[in-house]
This record gives sequence, structure tokens and C-alpha cells, in this order.
Amino acid sequence: MRARLRLRHVLAVALAAVTLVALSACAAIPTDGPVRSGQTIKDESVSGIDYRPYKPVPGSDQTAILRGFIAAGTGAADDYAVARQFLASGFSEKWNPRRGVTIRDGNATVERVGDGELSYTLTASAAVDADGEYTQAVRPTTTTLTFQFTREHGEWRIAYAPDGIILSPVNFESIFQQHALYFFDPTYRFLVPDERWFLARSSTSTRIASALLAGPADWLKGAVVSSFPEGTQLSLNTVTIDDGTALVDLSTDALRASSQDKVRMREQLSRSLASVATVSSVAITAEGAPFSVPDASGSGAQVNPDIDARPLVARGQSVGYAAPASDKIAELGNGLGDEIAGLDPSSFALSASGTAAVVGNDDGVFVVRSQQHLRVDATDRLVPPSIDDLGFAWVGSSTDTRKVTAYGLRGDPHTVSTTLPKGELVSFQVSRDSTRALALIQTNDGPSLYVMGIVRASDRTPTGLGPPVRVQAATGDAVGAAWINDSDIASVGQTANGSDVVRTTVGGQSSTLPKPDGRATAIAGGSAGSMLLRTSDGSVLQSSGGGWQTTGVTADVLGVQR
Repeated sequence: MRARLRLRHVLAVALAAVTLVALSACAAIPTDGPVRSGQTIKDESVSGIDYRPYKPVPGSDQTAILRGFIAAGTGAADDYAVARQFLASGFSEKWNPRRGVTIRDGNATVERVGDGELSYTLTASAAVDADGEYTQAVRPTTTTLTFQFTREHGEWRIAYAPDGIILSPVNFESIFQQHALYFFDPTYRFLVPDERWFLARSSTSTRIASALLAGPADWLKGAVVSSFPEGTQLSLNTVTIDDGTALVDLSTDALRASSQDKVRMREQLSRSLASVATVSSVAITAEGAPFSVPDASGSGAQVNPDIDARPLVARGQSVGYAAPASDKIAELGNGLGDEIAGLDPSSFALSASGTAAVVGNDDGVFVVRSQQHLRVDATDRLVPPSIDDLGFAWVGSSTDTRKVTAYGLRGDPHTVSTTLPKGELVSFQVSRDSTRALALIQTNDGPSLYVMGIVRASDRTPTGLGPPVRVQAATGDAVGAAWINDSDIASVGQTANGSDVVRTTVGGQSSTLPKPDGRATAIAGGSAGSMLLRTSDGSVLQSSGGGWQTTGVTADVLGVQR
């Protein structure tokens, strides 16, 4: 027990309170009803790489046994049978390798603590928790784990080790794969991704379906919904794949679903299992009996909604979409562009319908519709406002991270509290599906970037923001942050060596982009997952993840599309 508690403590320090807990491999098994036998799972590698680690070498000392055990974490075959050979017989079956993954950065060191005890010191760069949720360490921290030893038949074996496995980044990316679980927004207009990481093995489809039925990650609860009736589980211990069709057998709880919910259930399963290469369709049964789903192509919900490929800009008295190369602006119609231009904006965001906008300037924040505008907030030091597609303009103050205000388009205010840490709020932006928000904060330790779920009342009025999840941010002085697509966000910081731009997948990994020419002043999401960057000379640059290319567009203000 002491070693297990110690492991959880060090991971809490290393990964901002993220503990190493179960990466669940088993679907729920019913406890009542008729007995039905399922197929035995042959959990084979599907990544193209199947590690076969070395077994213990006779005569090895404690250090060699420890390093061999850690290395054997790459071999998941037969429930980590090779790794268990390094363990004492009384402990081998107690150790749970699927309790989580610690991803170490660089080499680890081994030191002696006592006659039968060694310490293993590593720098944890990320972890995957009980439900396949990936958390990157914002600042990798050196931590120490303790392993105890005993002799069996004249050979050293590990008598106690923390649950879970430790992998290098290269090994992790070789044997784990990223998959998105999909849940609906409360209006059922969008499917929202919840990124998870599972072993790249033939049982992945079972793990995805089981995780989907278990519901969204804690930080998304209240912001998204599932169409599966409460209590629905997998009836058997496996999802089988027959000629490209995933056969998903559910418990009888699923029979409570309405006809419309049955269509949505199939859509959630189909979208979530689409990342499995061998799956092209889904068939649902309930305790082995037919599960009638109305003939329909799907719920009609959007996945990863896209925007106009042309940058949205304000330049002089023109506001609209700028054509790359020619730099000509197609102005927003119905007087909306003229109304925005007349406010001399320092920032603005346009609704997906193109019928409403929110504008920030020296006099506050304005809601603009057609040929009229309404000032909703005249507070000093406001950050660039955001607009959602449920009728609310979001306004935050740089001096207060603990609350934002969601204004109805008629100006009615709704204060929304947060649990964000203190600092200077730089950016607050709502995702294109209106279910999540990001917040970029400048602190004494540099920029901090968070994502939160948006909780709403039945009339879609925002009532709260879920627990903030910290993700990797750019370094330097915070400039801005933006949603790039339905799962990626990007942030910009100004350093002595230029503009630092970091792109992060929420629930996934991050990457630092090449530095752009010039000083970045604003960032926005572009079409097809690209990023748009405005520099201090007004140039608009574009990147899809590699270097930056000139668009030929210039802007006084780079607008945000939804």
C-alpha cells in the first residue's frame, strides 16, 4: 500500500494532480440475466509493432531486474506475461499494468535505498489515466518511485512495484493510439470529441465502446450529452468485427431509448469507432436480440464544423472576407460590415450564421446585428470578446479570471463563475460547437492555457464553467489563443527570440511551430484546421502545422470566424 500511495503522490506533483490510475481494458460484464458466453479476446497488436521484451536473465542483480521490468512494459501480449516474470510469485497477479501509463522524458536513474529496495528516478512528461485520458506535464518534474525486492529460488524478484507501466515517448507512440469518443452538444447539432488513448491492439474497439458508454471525461460533464440510456453497458466482454462491421451487443437498458435516440446512439458508436481501421460500419443488438434502429443516414449532427477559407478581416472602412493574393475584401452584407467598421474595432468575432457579431473597442464591447449595435459592457480592460451560436456574447476582464459575463444579444447579462487561477486574463474564446471555452492567462510563471466545459440551463443560458484542464501554452508574454478546430487550440507568446506558437490537442499532444517572420499580434483559426496569424505590419500568415506562408492579405484587425 505504501508504494501505491507514493506513486500517486509523485504523479500528482509531476502532472498537476493527474494520478496514475486505471487504463481500463475490460468492458462492463452484466451481473444478472441469462448466462451468455462471449468470444475470447485475442488481444493482438494492430500497430505494426509488437514488442517482445527480454525475460529475466539468471543471476541478474536487483538493478538489472528493475530495468528489465520497466523495459518489459512495452510487451502487452498475454496480459504482460513477460513483465510478470520479473515479479515475485506472491505479487505477480496483484500488479495491474493497465492502471495507467507514465511517459518519461530522457533516461531514468536507479539508486539503492536499502538492502531490498531501489529507487527509480524519472522525469514524467505526460500520463494516461484510468479512462485513457492523456495529460501533458506543463513543466516536466523529476519524481522518484520505490521498488522492493525479495529472493525466490536464488533469484531476485520484485516484491512490490507501483501499478501501471513506464514508457519512453517513442515506445508510447508505437504501442498506443489516439481515438476520439463522440458526444452530442445539448442541442444535438454537433458531435463533440473527447480524445482518449488506448493500446493499439485488436481489442481497441471494445475499449472504445466501453469508454463511450461510461460517459464523457469529468471536465466535459454537463457540457455534452450521450444518447445512451443511463446504465447501458456492453452485454458481452467484447466488440467483435465481422467483415468491417463492428458488432456491439448492449445490455437491455438500451431498449429504453426512443427511436430518435437509437439513431443518435448508432451515430455516436459509428463516429467513435471510425478511427479503428478495420471498422466501416456498426450493428447493434441488445442481449443478443435484434435492436431496431430506424432507417436514417444519421442524426445530421456536424463533426468539426469548418469556416470560410478566406481570412475575416477589418481594414480601413471595410470588414469582410479577404481573398488571398488579390487582398480584395468581400464585405459582410446586410449592413453588418459597415456597422462593425463604424465602431473602429480592435477585435471582433462573427457568428456562424453571419447575422450577428461581437466587437471590442476602446469604448467597450458591442453586439452588432444588421444595421444596429448595442453596447453591452463598458468596463475597462476587457479582453477580445467571443460569440457562440446559442445567442450569447462572452466578455471577460483582464483583471478578473474568476468570472466572465455571457450577454444575451439583447444585452441581458449572465455572470458565469470560473475556478481559474489568478492572473491576467489575455484570451477567452468559445469553441465552434459552443460547448467549451479556452482561457489564456499571464501569470508570474508565464502563460497558462486552460479549457473548460460550458454548462447551460435548459433554455441554453450559460450557468457555469466546468473544472479547468491545463494544457501546454506558448512561452514568453502571452499574446493570444484560439480554437483551431474541434479538438485543437493554439497560443502565441512573445519571447526575446520572436513569437512562440504552440498548437495543442485537447486530450493529446502539443507541438511548437517554427517562428514566423515578424511579431505576432493576433491568432485565429482558419479553414481545414489551419492557423491564421497577424503580424505587427498587418500581414496575415497561414500555417497548417508546418512553416508559415504569406497569404497576401493585410488587416488592421484579424476577425474570428465560427
